Amino acid sequence: MTLAPLLSADFAIQIHAFTASLAVPIGGFVLWRKKGTALHKLLGPVWVILMFIAATSALFIHEIRLIGPFSPIHLFTIFTFVALFNGLRAIIVHHDVARHRGSMQALYVGALLLAGAFTLLPGRRMNAVLFGPDAGWTPSLLAIGCILAVAAFLWLRWRRPALA
Repeated sequence: MTLAPLLSADFAIQIHAFTASLAVPIGGFVLWRKKGTALHKLLGPVWVILMFIAATSALFIHEIRLIGPFSPIHLFTIFTFVALFNGLRAIIVHHDVARHRGSMQALYVGALLLAGAFTLLPGRRMNAVLFGPDAGWTPSLLAIGCILAVAAFLWLRWRRPALA
């Protein structure tokens, strides 16, 4: 592991990687722990801010240009903004805990785990950070497989109807 590829990257990439990397453990902690507690009310907004900064900084990353300056991965940015808006509106305006929970869970799985898995493909910066420039496909596929398995587990666990 080396931070050199990240430290030599544009500032937007550094901000994006830093905030997304912090959002993964904080978001996991908030989603796993008991809801409505003082800790949830403290770390939840921190996570939302990290996600907003990560999504905003992604708009300034243009290394893969397929549609003008953007690529299909920028769709995760739109998804993030929509999920943040819907999740916050659900809890603040409507006091709809179920909708808030669903939006935040979908955001965690979609924007952090699934989008994060794409960053581990060979040729991408985070692949070079974690595995080195000459790692090849094997470590990437193993890591991506693990991330997808975790994402599927969480999604199925969260979508399972509550037992009475």
